[in-house]
Amino acid sequence: MHDDEILSHFHDTGALLEGHFLLSSGLHSDRYLQCAKVLMHPDRAAILCRALADKVIAVMGSDAVDIVIGPAMGGIIVGYELARQLGVPGIFTERENGVFTLRRGFSLSPGARVIMSEDIVTTGKSSRECINAIEAAGGKVIAATCLIDRSNGTVDVGVPLVSLMRMAVNTYDAENLPPNLAGTPAIKPGSRNIK
Repeated sequence: MHDDEILSHFHDTGALLEGHFLLSSGLHSDRYLQCAKVLMHPDRAAILCRALADKVIAVMGSDAVDIVIGPAMGGIIVGYELARQLGVPGIFTERENGVFTLRRGFSLSPGARVIMSEDIVTTGKSSRECINAIEAAGGKVIAATCLIDRSNGTVDVGVPLVSLMRMAVNTYDAENLPPNLAGTPAIKPGSRNIK
């Protein structure tokens, strides 16, 4: 699947936004990809996650994974659909007292081979937190995946990262905003509370 075809799913669903955004990482950006608007369409989610599953299989083989785990919220749909495409179970982590953990009776067999799956990766903070929770529960994270790698391949999540698409998106810390963003209020479209 080519980048222009991937982005067409975001354009067609109004999921590629422009403005002033405060990201879950605490950074600011002038563009935001709202994956939830793409993933609300099961047919599009299946197409995108099938292409991601094909990449995972090409890199790791067809039987390298026991389970897929995504962090709530952004990784739930992608993780579930990727698991479905790979033919393995899919579960998710949730924050409890600000820390990702397995809840709802979810557990892992010791040494289970896990793919941690997210919708978007920018700084990798949520990915690393989810990976820590998986390892604390006895799983072995063999790779991470995402639909869009906003770091354009520069982020380090501690395991190999397989992305459907890499994208260079400008991000800024609050003290170094460009003039076009400095004068406008930031919208926080993500799911994590920022202090």
